[in-house]
Amino acid sequence: MATADSISYAAAAPAVDRHPRGLYVLFATEMWERFSFYSMLALFTLYLQDTVQGFGWARADATRLYSWYLALVYFSPLVGGIIADRKLGYRKSVMVGGFFFMAGHLLLSFPIVWVMYLALICLVIGNGFFKPNVSAMVGKLYQEGSHLKDRAYNIFYMGINVGAFVAPIVMEVVKQKVGYHPAFAVAAGGMVVSVATLALFKRHVLQADITPGEKKKPELVKDPKLSAVTADAPPIEPDSAHSHARVHPIDLVSDAKRIGALIAVFVIVIVFWMAFHQNGATWTYWANDNTDWGASSVVPIIIGIFTLGLIDGSDVSGVISNAINPFFVIVLTFPLIWFWGWLDKKGKEPSTPTKMGIGMLLVATAYLIMQQAALAGGNTGRVSPWWLISAYGVITLGELMLSPMGLSLVSKVAPVRMRGLMMGGWFAATAVGNYLVGTIGVKWTVWSHSKFFLVVAVMSAVVGLILFMVLKPLKRAMPGV
Repeated sequence: MATADSISYAAAAPAVDRHPRGLYVLFATEMWERFSFYSMLALFTLYLQDTVQGFGWARADATRLYSWYLALVYFSPLVGGIIADRKLGYRKSVMVGGFFFMAGHLLLSFPIVWVMYLALICLVIGNGFFKPNVSAMVGKLYQEGSHLKDRAYNIFYMGINVGAFVAPIVMEVVKQKVGYHPAFAVAAGGMVVSVATLALFKRHVLQADITPGEKKKPELVKDPKLSAVTADAPPIEPDSAHSHARVHPIDLVSDAKRIGALIAVFVIVIVFWMAFHQNGATWTYWANDNTDWGASSVVPIIIGIFTLGLIDGSDVSGVISNAINPFFVIVLTFPLIWFWGWLDKKGKEPSTPTKMGIGMLLVATAYLIMQQAALAGGNTGRVSPWWLISAYGVITLGELMLSPMGLSLVSKVAPVRMRGLMMGGWFAATAVGNYLVGTIGVKWTVWSHSKFFLVVAVMSAVVGLILFMVLKPLKRAMPGV
């Protein structure tokens, strides 16, 4: 028999197979933040090299600063997660990060080198407070062990990519019409909307916040009929009065093993981030210098439609290519969610680490497509945009197997009291991968393009195979995941 407390709590919860409203509040909050973030990334390397509005930097120097910026941006959540866990809580940390983001994008609109560096510092701090904590809040909307959590992160990830898709399109139009600096100011406007969304609808996400420093009991999976909306609802003790409660298998694994397994995954996916975040550097250079956007009658028409005819679709810069990846995320997310749900009903849905291994092999495949594109163009010539579009389609499918799955993995495996910290650890692994973007990216002007793409393809394939080799010990440390 359920107690009065459990019944009242269950009455406030949504149905077990329905996502809570808080997911859509966080979806919108993250969408507008990512609009501002990817607006800046789409412009940044080309802006640094521009001799009129930018600073006339060499390509290798622009790539290095881009990689250092991304490394620091993705390392900062490690610190932001600790501060949220111990001092501010998730929601307040997200708000603080939003205000730093606004300042950073506004400062980028001033064409002064030292102001540009100050802007980057603000953006790094803003991301540190914002990114890990909004991601952790998504997981805390759900009961521990909920089969909806992977799909929730896929939906959340689509929100990221709605913002990321719109950003390069808007930036291409603004850049062509009025220049780089007003475009950076538009990015700041996206953060205003993001922060306002979280402030206006905070009542829907309060249950996903934490009390800093609070000691939490081990989490238990409740009877689905008494499902809770948050992982940290007071657990029902498994005594004779509450025989319906059971311990989730992951709760029987020590914190040390759980953290060790996550660290192993973090190390493996570093190569993914190194390969994927070439999109703002070498893939943008390829789109700018080696892609003939007018070669197909279809592509310029599509670009014209998305830009409302404000720019000529056959005469665009590499900025616009940054919209291809998020477009595919939007198109592929719900079919993929349906596919995982279909497998789940048959009891055949792969484990999260298995999905990530498949993702790495898809990344390798995307780079092999780019290698063939480079060979088709003699490494220096222009080729059809369909090579780039096809490669983006494949790497996006790999991304959907890796990035949202990684966020879900951390949410499911990390001990609750360290969830903000471990979410920060995921982004710290991303930081290392982003540092390596520049380490290998500077070879773009040294190696042939076909060799560059082949090297990254081989690295990605090797890491994918290693992940499959360590699946068994990972599964033992992550039962039920």
